[in-house]
Amino acid sequence: MSANTEATGQQPSATTDAVKDSAFLKACRREPVPHTPVWFMRQAGRSLPEYHKVREGIPMLESCTRPELVAEITMQPVRRHKVDAAIYFSDIVVPLKAIGIDLDIKPGVGPVIANPIRSRADLDRLRDLTPDDVSYVTEAIGLLTAELGGTPLIGFAGAPFTLASYLVEGGPSRNHEITKALMYGEPELWADLLDRLAEITSAFLKVQIEAGASAVQLFDSWVGALSPADYRRSVMPASAKVFDSVAHYGVPRIHFGVGTGELLGLMGEAGADVVGVDWRVPLDEAARRVGPGKALQGNIDPAILFSTPEAVEEKAREVLDAASGLEGHVFNLGHGVLPTTDPEALTRLVDYVHTQTAR
Repeated sequence: MSANTEATGQQPSATTDAVKDSAFLKACRREPVPHTPVWFMRQAGRSLPEYHKVREGIPMLESCTRPELVAEITMQPVRRHKVDAAIYFSDIVVPLKAIGIDLDIKPGVGPVIANPIRSRADLDRLRDLTPDDVSYVTEAIGLLTAELGGTPLIGFAGAPFTLASYLVEGGPSRNHEITKALMYGEPELWADLLDRLAEITSAFLKVQIEAGASAVQLFDSWVGALSPADYRRSVMPASAKVFDSVAHYGVPRIHFGVGTGELLGLMGEAGADVVGVDWRVPLDEAARRVGPGKALQGNIDPAILFSTPEAVEEKAREVLDAASGLEGHVFNLGHGVLPTTDPEALTRLVDYVHTQTAR
């Protein structure tokens, strides 16, 4: 971190005036916007034929370490869909791989950990992340900010609970029983594990912001498996630590999880400026749960994109109507783009939202 950035608490100079004045960042700051901004989780990747072409024969984790490939994949949905923000192409387990954790992303399965973290001795394998560990991220973001112009770039990381669930279970889990057994049975070890992961996650986000990302999103994909009491006691301190660690940069901080309707207020309390909402809770009700002072992001069901254009527009209208009284709204799906989604449906949806909300 440069002395100037530390002293001023401002974003890096790579963030131009055009980016700062973008509809996306204005909505995140709860300022008036020329139209409701749109971007999609998992917009860069699986649903695009051009993505499959450039990634042919290249394993997922390797593709995340090739700066020119990362930049190309990140740009593809911006060119095709005219979305209001790009999201950096990576994976939430990249920082774990970068510090030496033996893992792989298996097609059709997800991240698989060779030796799960389940004891205090295992914590020693989670060393600090340094910028040199992920120098390819800095290089890729440099390429992207040069090409994106006035379009903001969103950096992201996995939240401590979701990373912990992969590390403890050894891979994806339906019930998170080993994770919860550790959380309930060894609360001190659990707290130390999440604190260590908060440090790693914070370092990874700092690298992205200092390279030029103008917003960041913390994905807590599996935290919806917890009750509010368990979240507050066993997860929220680590997530808050991550948000606090990047607060001085002044970039919007987004928090998203799946099935988190009962946790929305707490997720905002953890320190997010923008709370992501899945499709299960209407945005007006989500706003009531989150409370004032936060923008919301979401929340059309990704599955609706497989229906007719008329049905998609009807559902999008419902989302926009529910969002009409919000302080700030970023239109998004309620989760990621599904792999077999027709890209044209996404392009049409962006155009519809832009047209309907033009001010």
